[in-house]
Amino acid sequence: MANREATVAIIGGSGLYELEGLGDVEFVEVDTPFGKPSDAIAVGYLEETSVAFLPRHGQGHRFNPTHIPSQANIYALKSLGVQRIISVSAVGSLKEEFAPLHLVVPNQIIDRTRQRYNTFFEQDMVVHIAFADPFCAPTSQIVHQSAQELGITVHPGGTMVVMEGPAFSTRAESFMYRSWGADLIGMTALPEAKLAREAEICYATMAWVTDYDCWRQGAEPVTVEMIVQNLLTNVAASKDLLRLVIPRLNGQRDCLCATALKDAIITPKDRVSEELKRKLEPIAGRYLS
Repeated sequence: MANREATVAIIGGSGLYELEGLGDVEFVEVDTPFGKPSDAIAVGYLEETSVAFLPRHGQGHRFNPTHIPSQANIYALKSLGVQRIISVSAVGSLKEEFAPLHLVVPNQIIDRTRQRYNTFFEQDMVVHIAFADPFCAPTSQIVHQSAQELGITVHPGGTMVVMEGPAFSTRAESFMYRSWGADLIGMTALPEAKLAREAEICYATMAWVTDYDCWRQGAEPVTVEMIVQNLLTNVAASKDLLRLVIPRLNGQRDCLCATALKDAIITPKDRVSEELKRKLEPIAGRYLS
């Protein structure tokens, strides 16, 4: 286990593979019972805040959305002492008013994934976390207020559909998601948000709009070229925003994220094997000892 610690983590999405401005940086390799994380984790300081940075897709963008090792990523960050995660993601817009290059701080999510491990408690232990509000409200508010201060066009709240990928939506799917009242579509906020809640880590997302998906009649379908062009602009803005947000994420937590497992564990702890207790020590150790 690594000796370095961090209280805040940034999970960088497409195009965001490093965060400049960190001091005293050390790259930490963390082994977990769920395999290796996407990449080595950069641990350093921004002002007085200890920060961990993890590129979600790995350096060189090696993991597609389905195969991102999310269990290992969240487990590794929890092992380093992380209490708050800011996820940075590229998303498509399902609403006219959420235009490309805008930032959305979502507050709801719809799960359309099918092939991903979305819990640490896969067998021999049953846990039902509350997930009615999947993003941490106080953390999301800090992101929103900071974006306003920088003059970024930012929308507070919104419902994000998380699809399996890696192909983009069909036009029929895009129309269906709009009919549900969804605002955004992406591929990576789940299972991250569920795993972060199980690990009692606050989780908020900077959802940067790159395109209008494919619902707009007469518009060109979404392409990688279109996304990459807007992505580069969004990445520069996200780095500026993170440098403002991170120092504001210190302090005591009084949200429900911090005690999410308190009433969620159904299996009596005396029925949980010692081997499983050791495996899940960073995640649920204080409830199983």
